[in-house]
Amino acid sequence: MEEKKINLELKPEVAKGSYSNLAIISHSHSEFIIDFAEMLPGLQKPEISNRIIMTPEHTKRLLNAIAENISKYESQFGRIELPGTQQGATFNLSDLNPNGTRS
Repeated sequence: MEEKKINLELKPEVAKGSYSNLAIISHSHSEFIIDFAEMLPGLQKPEISNRIIMTPEHTKRLLNAIAENISKYESQFGRIELPGTQQGATFNLSDLNPNGTRS
């Protein structure tokens, strides 16, 4: 089977990236919406910097690609620990106090 190659263009304003330490995920029957945000000390509330809208099929492909890359990363650098949480634990924004700390 012949492998298809995709020629991607990376514009300079996108190449610099943006920081996110919070992802808020919601979904409907036909799409997943992932809002990437920054939650920093001194800010009243997290600021959403990017919103990605994907079909359920593409979202699952992304999940699988991230899982594969985390596995490769951990094989090379060691297990990624999540201090103070159980592996796989999530939280809701409503769990946070206005100052950005967990209740």
